[in-house]
Amino acid sequence: MIAVEGGAVWADDSGGDGDRPPLVLLHPGVGDSRIWEPVLAPLTERYRVIRYDARGYGNSPAASVEFSLLDDLEAVLGHYGVQRMAIVGCSQGGATALGLALAQPERVAAIVLLCPGIPGFPMSDEEEAAMIGPERYAEIEADWVSAAKNKDVDALAGVIASIWGAGAGGSTPAVLEQFRSSARASLFNADEKADPPVFDRLGEIAVPTSLLVGDADWPPLVEANRQAAERIPGCEYTLVPGLDHVPPLRVPELVLDTITRTLARAGW
Repeated sequence: MIAVEGGAVWADDSGGDGDRPPLVLLHPGVGDSRIWEPVLAPLTERYRVIRYDARGYGNSPAASVEFSLLDDLEAVLGHYGVQRMAIVGCSQGGATALGLALAQPERVAAIVLLCPGIPGFPMSDEEEAAMIGPERYAEIEADWVSAAKNKDVDALAGVIASIWGAGAGGSTPAVLEQFRSSARASLFNADEKADPPVFDRLGEIAVPTSLLVGDADWPPLVEANRQAAERIPGCEYTLVPGLDHVPPLRVPELVLDTITRTLARAGW
């Protein structure tokens, strides 16, 4: 466990000799660090891989105080003495990766974004509902409120699956366990501070960057990702047919290839 402000997070460092460049894996809000297991072994052969569970996810205790994902990332990096790294961020983790890259650009050598959140993307709730369909949007919202009110992990995991797990492959046990981990964090964590807005600053990113998203993901996020990729200079953009919000579990070979090619562009 690593101490963070007002709490602790579970983390893992693959170590290795000093010649292996550091690679930090940031999991999505719909799961925990186990989502990286399909790509972990080949990555640790080439890089010093650091991953951790955000507060309330996986092996990390729930947050009891308001917290910041970006501050927690900096605490983990400080604990391991990592000054410069490449980052792979999925969804929530992508938003945090972008936040660090813009706040401390000298520390980030390359970025791989898997269906990332894009804080500051200008889309209202009304516009989002219009993309989904007002009736469907209202149904999802009502189901979420009901599950949260009852503190029902399985019910909330089902709602999460309907939003983020609608792609090819279905609700496998591994996918469902990721959604349950997300539901537990959502129900029992203290408040999380919003990530800093990044959309209007994406043009400042000056390192090799890739963005991969699936066309079966949540439509507003797909549109946000498309526009974000256009704003990041030299970004390699990949839209994957049939893919939803858990790429490492659905297309691990493509995720691994995207990571290694992007880091190679940085000389890693």
